[in-house]
Amino acid sequence: MTIKEIQEEIIEDFDLFEDWMQRYEFIIEMGKSLPKISEANKTDDNLIKGCQSKVWLHTDYKDGKLVFSADSDAILTKGIIALLLKVFNDQTPDEILGAEPYFIDEIGLKEHLSPTRANGLLSMVKQIKLLALMYKSKKG
Repeated sequence: MTIKEIQEEIIEDFDLFEDWMQRYEFIIEMGKSLPKISEANKTDDNLIKGCQSKVWLHTDYKDGKLVFSADSDAILTKGIIALLLKVFNDQTPDEILGAEPYFIDEIGLKEHLSPTRANGLLSMVKQIKLLALMYKSKKG
């Protein structure tokens, strides 16, 4: 699936919920289904700077695509990174760099997060893009 198709699917999923309590529950459930990151990858190098909670993001490069694994010590934050990985996982660096995560505004996510969590969300997106840029320059 393309990044655009995945984002459209997320927007449709969020349209099914009547209120933000249900949406928060959905985000938390996404976090619970996030594949476990290896303890060996829970290092300071993999910590995303700018997040109030601890968020670890590990990247592998397989067959020209980035494969992410992540974890967080906060359940909502873990759900947020799970949402982002649903969009960006298993995509090429160029696809990631060329994509704008418009689903965040479409579903109203940023407006329904505390200012520190909203900043953390932006830090997560920025880190994913930086990793894509790094792998593009390495492999390009």
